[in-house]
Amino acid sequence: MSDDTIRLATIGRIIRRRWRLLAVLAVVGALFGYGTSALIPPSYTASASVLLPGQWEERELLTQVDISTSSTVLDRAAATLGWTGVGGSELRDRVSAKAADGNIITISGTADTPERAQQLSDQVVRQFVTFAARIVGDNGDPEAAARPEALRQMVVQTSRRITELADAADPGRTVESVQTRTELAKLRTALQEAVNKLDQAAPTANKANMVVMGPATRPTGEAPPTRVQLTLAGALVFFLLAVIGHLAAARMSRRLRAEPEIAAALGSVLLGTVDVPDERPAHRPEGHGPRARIRRLLGVDTRWDTPAPQTSGDEADRQIRYRRVCARLQEQLPPPRRLLAVVPDGDEIARRAAGRLVDEAESDPSSSSSSRGYPLLRVVGVSVDRPMVPDRGNESGALVVLSAGSWTAGELAGIAEACADAGHEVVGIVVAGTVRARPAQSPGRPPDDATLVLAVRGHAAGGSA
Repeated sequence: MSDDTIRLATIGRIIRRRWRLLAVLAVVGALFGYGTSALIPPSYTASASVLLPGQWEERELLTQVDISTSSTVLDRAAATLGWTGVGGSELRDRVSAKAADGNIITISGTADTPERAQQLSDQVVRQFVTFAARIVGDNGDPEAAARPEALRQMVVQTSRRITELADAADPGRTVESVQTRTELAKLRTALQEAVNKLDQAAPTANKANMVVMGPATRPTGEAPPTRVQLTLAGALVFFLLAVIGHLAAARMSRRLRAEPEIAAALGSVLLGTVDVPDERPAHRPEGHGPRARIRRLLGVDTRWDTPAPQTSGDEADRQIRYRRVCARLQEQLPPPRRLLAVVPDGDEIARRAAGRLVDEAESDPSSSSSSRGYPLLRVVGVSVDRPMVPDRGNESGALVVLSAGSWTAGELAGIAEACADAGHEVVGIVVAGTVRARPAQSPGRPPDDATLVLAVRGHAAGGSA
């Protein structure tokens, strides 16, 4: 697992084999999120919008957004509201603003009640509009800035009066009259330029006329994160942390999976691999204490990172594997062929494989009457924490039976040292793995190769005849 790429199939295997634990952790996370929501007071958010007429560039809109949340605006809003213990600095964390399409600035205020949230938003909007109008008016004559149309009408009337005076003057009979008409023409030109400049300055003046698009709506629900959101977030976070923890543990696992690594850790040779049908074991090596019951309840009493068992052959194929292991032991050991089958405690697969090896050795007809029979095995369980192997009697050595991916190199080395301390030489290693047994065929149906065998035999008989 430590060298495998994390795939969706791996996550799916975690969920299938650890769903009880994941469900319990999700419930714990939901309770944690619910408890956190009880510590966080509820908050409500109200929003009000301000329309900025005229042409505005993006940077100008951003400037207005900054002005709406400036200390000057917030201090004035806090002074107007008069809330106890709430000043402009406290409102900075409760007020936010953003620019939207169409030259609209939305100002939002957050408070502990819907009424206060509505009051805060409306008051900040009022102070912002007032302060922005003063800035655009250049703090000079706000009345003149508010009455550009009246000034324009005054200039037009003055220009008309000048034209009347010029027409009434002596049409060029004297030098004085010519000078008077010339001066009036210059004055009319200057007034016309003033009108043009006033028209050009009109869009800028209109920028001060911000429009409040109605009062803020009183909120009907809490602002996020709500209690439901915190509860769901706690369940999701704990679930994801549990999955990530399983993946991290598998990545950091030092359990040996490759057969050469297992043989090197035990300092012996691999005699073969055997198959064990995948089934729920009736024997629980963990015991029957409270801790064991909790582990069984949560589904953590079995490994999740073992690969899914592959489909094997029939019983005859599995028996051949066991007999081959016994035959290799028979070739290597001198008589008397008696061995200790050392099985690590907690390795249920290895325990079942060792029992099958004992049955195969005892079923050999020549094992009890001739020295050429299979070795006789005696199964011994060894704790990997403090390994202890019985002292050597009439045994010729020790045979270690274990499953791949269950033990680290240090644990296997400890078993090998325990065998050496007891005077046993590790003569071989047998690696056991789980497989899915094929469904048994009905008694009335012959095996798949029966027809072929009968056909061959019939052909041979016909030929001899």
